[in-house]
Amino acid sequence: MRKKIIVVGSGIAGLSVAVALQKMDMDVSVYERASKPTVAGAGIIIAPNALKALEPFGIAQTIKERGKPSDGFHILSEQGKMLNKLTIPSSYQYMYSIHRKDLHNILLSALRPNTVNWGKNFSHVIQDSQGVQVTFEDNSIVTGDILIAADGIHSPIRKQLFPNSSYRYAGYTCWRGVMATKGIPNIKESFFETWGSQGRFGIVPLPNDQVYWYALVNAKPNDANYIKFTTTDLFNHFKEYHFPIPTLLNNTDEHQMIHRDVFDIVPMDKFYHHRTVFIGDAAHAVTPNMGQGACQAIEDARILAEYLNKYENITQAFANYNAHRKEKVNTISKQSWNIGKMAQMNNRFLISLRNKLLTLTPQVMIQKQAQHVYNFETTK
Repeated sequence: MRKKIIVVGSGIAGLSVAVALQKMDMDVSVYERASKPTVAGAGIIIAPNALKALEPFGIAQTIKERGKPSDGFHILSEQGKMLNKLTIPSSYQYMYSIHRKDLHNILLSALRPNTVNWGKNFSHVIQDSQGVQVTFEDNSIVTGDILIAADGIHSPIRKQLFPNSSYRYAGYTCWRGVMATKGIPNIKESFFETWGSQGRFGIVPLPNDQVYWYALVNAKPNDANYIKFTTTDLFNHFKEYHFPIPTLLNNTDEHQMIHRDVFDIVPMDKFYHHRTVFIGDAAHAVTPNMGQGACQAIEDARILAEYLNKYENITQAFANYNAHRKEKVNTISKQSWNIGKMAQMNNRFLISLRNKLLTLTPQVMIQKQAQHVYNFETTK
């Protein structure tokens, strides 16, 4: 019997799983609390593993056509000295940067009309042996066979079904922005991060003469000083860093900047509960230090859709999805947390030792570690 699948959340995880399910001719509807498509103005990187996961749906090629390619990230000191390059192994595709809004539109356009129901804020779910019943804050109710929770790191569904789940503050806060590069000379096409005593700064070129930048500074959670930071404050904080960091900040308008503290969650012990299954940040939000948050959500979407297509029994499908994804997600969560701690060092002696270690790390070791991240294995 054809299953009726309810997806809550229209971010990258929710839209990706809806696309995958529809391509497998399943009955799926997405419910989103926003009243219309709205995506915060920042960039995103789609790595080789996510591209491979999206290939059967025609989306990977569109991302390549509209995105900007790179074979890896350069790591620099605050003076601009090259410390190393995190190179993608030659056997894998490039990574591609794209504006998050553009990726969102690509995924939306791959869905059948009226798949997404806007203005539906989740209230609660009831599930039994017969199915799931989801109630929204406007008192509307939908029923189905399966609920896919794709409602992000602050997932209300997870909070209802797993009330003891907790967040971890990473120890640093983050600003992000997208700006036009016209009029700023000598902006390189490379993707790079600068690791320095005042924090970390990343620069990722985007298509259409734009650049995505992000800055991470050690801070207490909800630090009042940083909450009030303007672009001028951020410029003053990073003004001793190498070009073009001060120039980019000096040319960023206030409305182009987004600020958030960085949190993750310890990945759930089990990614499902009866007829409800969790994907993306709702299941395993990770710190942004490896550019894998969205990529792991996309992997989730592909693998979950394949198992739902493969098995009539929902519990069997969920258990196989859980077993397939658990080890990789846990590994990336730990790696990303540890990379953040290393990258956010502010003791100059320790920074000197770290930078020396980075310059001595051979490419063969970097690429071996990258293979685990960029390798995507479909279902057997």
